[in-house]
Amino acid sequence: MLAGSALAAPHAALARSTNSVEARLDRLEAELSALRADLAKSRAETDAAVQRANAAEARASLSESQSAGAIQRVAALESKPAPAPAAPPPPADGFRSGNTTIKLGGYIKLIGSSTHYSDGEVATNSTGRDFYLPQTIPTGGQPSAHDTDFTAKQSRFWLNLDSTVAGHALKGYLEFDFQTSPGTQGSQRTTNGYNPALRRAFMQVDRWTFGQDWSTFQYTGALPESTDYVGGAEGTVFVRQPLIRYSAPMGGGTTLHLAVENPESGTASFGAPALNENGDDRLPDFVARLAYAGKMGELSLGALARQVRVENSGVAASAGGFGVSLGGKLFLNDEKTGDARFMVTYGRNIGRYVGLNFAPDAVFVPGTNKLESASVLAMIGAVRLPLMPGVRVNLMGSYQTVDYADALTAASLATFNKHAWSAAANLFYTPVKNVDLGLEYRHGERKLVGGAEGSTDRIDVVAKYSF
Repeated sequence: MLAGSALAAPHAALARSTNSVEARLDRLEAELSALRADLAKSRAETDAAVQRANAAEARASLSESQSAGAIQRVAALESKPAPAPAAPPPPADGFRSGNTTIKLGGYIKLIGSSTHYSDGEVATNSTGRDFYLPQTIPTGGQPSAHDTDFTAKQSRFWLNLDSTVAGHALKGYLEFDFQTSPGTQGSQRTTNGYNPALRRAFMQVDRWTFGQDWSTFQYTGALPESTDYVGGAEGTVFVRQPLIRYSAPMGGGTTLHLAVENPESGTASFGAPALNENGDDRLPDFVARLAYAGKMGELSLGALARQVRVENSGVAASAGGFGVSLGGKLFLNDEKTGDARFMVTYGRNIGRYVGLNFAPDAVFVPGTNKLESASVLAMIGAVRLPLMPGVRVNLMGSYQTVDYADALTAASLATFNKHAWSAAANLFYTPVKNVDLGLEYRHGERKLVGGAEGSTDRIDVVAKYSF
């Protein structure tokens, strides 16, 4: 037993020693692994520190470079002029109410005139004092007169309506001023208040026009730029009246206008030139006009057919009337700021259409209960010449002559108008947009059938603001 125990003891000691060595090896391996992990961590931290240092250096260098670039850019910007402020958006053209576009416009006009009459004086507050009207030129052989007037009654306002309904173009237009009202007028001594006067009021449905407008017989493009209300009244067709008109485009810039218009007979009586508005008409006036508009200018050819009718003590007298009118405009430059314009009109018994009724439509003879004819030939021409931006000159001339029926004796016609003419020149200056300043000189003459005559000289100054 002792021998067995002695033999077993070394083996047990050897086993214990082997186990101790293995445990120590395990601890060494664990410590070595931990050491390796610490070393790797230290190396990673060192690398990160180096990277951070490099990045900081790079950022510093970049910041320095950027600062230099920024300084250069600031210096460049400071050396440049300040940019102009942005332009405001364009104002709206009119305003909307439902489906309708509404536009307001017109102008404020002040005119001052100094007028010399060779053979008498024109009554104060009368139309002839406000603007050139040849039939008001005194011819009575009275002492000459000189008058000065200021007025703003030619100021004008208009309202324009535009809409589309069920595919149809609908338009409306209303225009008035204070010049032609037949009502109570203001006193120049105190308030200078004047009544509004209807000029135009019409509606358009596609190609149809219903209402009051310029007569279809009139080519408005012939009216010259003038300080005067008309500008050469004796030579131009000049009528506004109720009408029904159809306008048909023909192609190539040509339009055909056909209309029936309000009839009214302005007749004189045998031996008495004063005009009578009879109101006895039964047929409308029939008018046609062919209008062309192109790059070089415009052309208009109008024709008129009508009946003049008077009733006297239950007995009616009537006479036919006709007229033709040719007008046009030729542009003198590409900008269309300069042009030459004209109108020539001839007709029988159409006096109220030409020269604001300078001649009667016809002459009623009570003894025979007949209307004797009066024929007119009228013409007007004008040239508009731009001198420089905002400055232009207008030159114009106007003429009308009247022939009466042979059945009328010279004695009965002695105080009737025979002819009139005028010439004018003006200078307009536009200092700012929509503002016009003008100066005009006009000379006009009137002669009666009996030989009496008179003349007028007028200087106008005008200031007008259009909006």
